[in-house]
Amino acid sequence: MSFPPALKIPAVYLRGGTSKGVFFRLEDLPADCRRLGAARDRLLLRVVGSPDPYGKQIDGMGGATSSTSKVVIVSRSKRQGHDVDYLFGQVAIDRALVDWSGNCGNLSAAVGPFAIHSGLIDAAALPRDGRATIRIWQANIGKTIVAQVPMRDGQVQESGDFELDGVTFAAAEIELAFLNPGDDAGDTGEGGALFPTGQVADDLTLPEALVPGGRLRATLINAGIPTAFVEARALGYEGTELQDAINGDAAALARLEAIRAHAALRMGLIRTLEEAKTRQHTPKLAFVAPPAAYRASSGKAVAAGDIDLLVRALSMGKLHHAMMGTAAVAIGTAAAIPGTLVCEAAGGAPRAALRFGHPSGTLRVGAEAVLDGGQWRVTRAVMSRSARILMEGAVRVPAESLIDTKELP
Repeated sequence: MSFPPALKIPAVYLRGGTSKGVFFRLEDLPADCRRLGAARDRLLLRVVGSPDPYGKQIDGMGGATSSTSKVVIVSRSKRQGHDVDYLFGQVAIDRALVDWSGNCGNLSAAVGPFAIHSGLIDAAALPRDGRATIRIWQANIGKTIVAQVPMRDGQVQESGDFELDGVTFAAAEIELAFLNPGDDAGDTGEGGALFPTGQVADDLTLPEALVPGGRLRATLINAGIPTAFVEARALGYEGTELQDAINGDAAALARLEAIRAHAALRMGLIRTLEEAKTRQHTPKLAFVAPPAAYRASSGKAVAAGDIDLLVRALSMGKLHHAMMGTAAVAIGTAAAIPGTLVCEAAGGAPRAALRFGHPSGTLRVGAEAVLDGGQWRVTRAVMSRSARILMEGAVRVPAESLIDTKELP
């Protein structure tokens, strides 16, 4: 049997915040992969190396974690007031699934640098030195992100002294402002109010096997990314746990995934619990606790006085090694609104900015929320990240992997 030559597609491999992903210009993709659909998904699954029953993604660009199994597609924007459109895909490792239901806040930091480097921004519009303001349309959730990208001698400045817990080396700081991050309604068909149930805190009714008494308090919020916040103590945790304490416990992961599915149902994101299996990226499940001292995964000591609360979050069925950028937006938003579990864990008083502890260290985030006509509305959330190009060139994809086997005779 003869096989056609592999496709060669221009791509750039970037780190953004505490994540890594393969970035493409929309125009560089094969014609039938320039729109959402099965052809695009087959291509991106093969690029990353999924589905992989071994869970290693050896034959692809993925790194076998939720933080490194990601793809991004960027194009010049036709929307007024925006420079580029940004579409994010979370690729499952062990199944043939590309989840387009939410954004990646960490990789959002790399979109501006990629757009500049790839010629998607008119060079004449960029400062030679200083900060370039790049307005990004986040197509998954239909929101605007404004990135402040440092420039030097007409190029993106990557080196700097900004330190981000969860990233080993310092780099240049990129400030991200998420405008009106609540009430998402993007190109992928997502939608929902800031608080989809109309309450800042709810009681989830669950099977007794999941939580004693069958009830669990939760804050269900759409800000940055749909997120369900619960109390760590209600799950039997302290909030200081690191990855090994949870990811090595298959029973605990199954329990947490079941809770996440019930939260998704309550938020109106799915119609049946079974649908949660095809929607792994959203909502996120996070548990919160008041400040406490712990030692981060790097060995760094985090004092209770250094933070306002503890947060641990799960992504694609595993405890995240740091914190998803979009979940940080949700944390900052919830902290600014009285009565949420996040606000309660941080002391009970609304905060315009706070620093929280996560498995890799700490992170600062801020948000502006206003009460408008009896409804809470978040106008802006801000945090800092960094980004760096790790490799550029082209990915090679076996051409036969793009064939839909259902179409074969």
